[in-house]
Amino acid sequence: MLVVFVGHAQIHVSKLVIKKGESFSFSESDIVVADTLIMEDSSSIVLNRLKKENYLHTKLMIVGKNCSIQGNGLKGGPGRPGRAGASPLGPCKSGTNGAQGGRGLDGTSGVNLFLYLDKVTITAPLTIDLRGGDGGVGGKGGDGGTGTSGTVHCKGGDGGFGGNAGNGANGGTGGSLTIQCPVNLREKVEKNLKVMNSGGYLGKGGRGGYPGYAGSGPNRQNGKPGMPGAEGLDGGLGKNGTVSIVHN
Repeated sequence: MLVVFVGHAQIHVSKLVIKKGESFSFSESDIVVADTLIMEDSSSIVLNRLKKENYLHTKLMIVGKNCSIQGNGLKGGPGRPGRAGASPLGPCKSGTNGAQGGRGLDGTSGVNLFLYLDKVTITAPLTIDLRGGDGGVGGKGGDGGTGTSGTVHCKGGDGGFGGNAGNGANGGTGGSLTIQCPVNLREKVEKNLKVMNSGGYLGKGGRGGYPGYAGSGPNRQNGKPGMPGAEGLDGGLGKNGTVSIVHN
């Protein structure tokens, strides 16, 4: 049964059984309420990554082996590479400069999960993955264009400058896990959860564009070679999430 609230889409079932090796997705919902939740061996729950917070309520949770809840952030895409400079036709012409590379995209944050349970039976540790996504790498700077050869009337063309590289992006923040359960379940819960909620790794800065070659000319009237583009700066590491257990 699907119950829609203002700002939230809630799924409420009396019994939710996730079969061996299968996956249950929150889909467009951010709240799932199941009186009984059974995760058979190698089954998983996929959280709604489009929502900052997800909520899972269950009175009885039964977990088999190799089960997981997945709400990790996504890796940011790489920055676009800079366009290479033009290498013109005709004598005594200079190559144009390469364009700057684009900045990488930040990794997205892991989901903040609120887990409410009254009773639990766990066969093996349950993995909860709320890691932040890695930042995207910066785009490479465009290479400088090559200068053309000179003549007796003009020197060789200069090489274009390499474009500066794009900066790397930041890693996403790790999601936070909050568990609400009776005080007598605390020890069992702590021993049987494998929580991964570190911040995402930083995106590395891109490589600067190569300089363009100088055009040669007669009587050492060569053009000047271009300069390489600057390397991009690395992004920042994402912040780690937290884990807290509160009692009913």
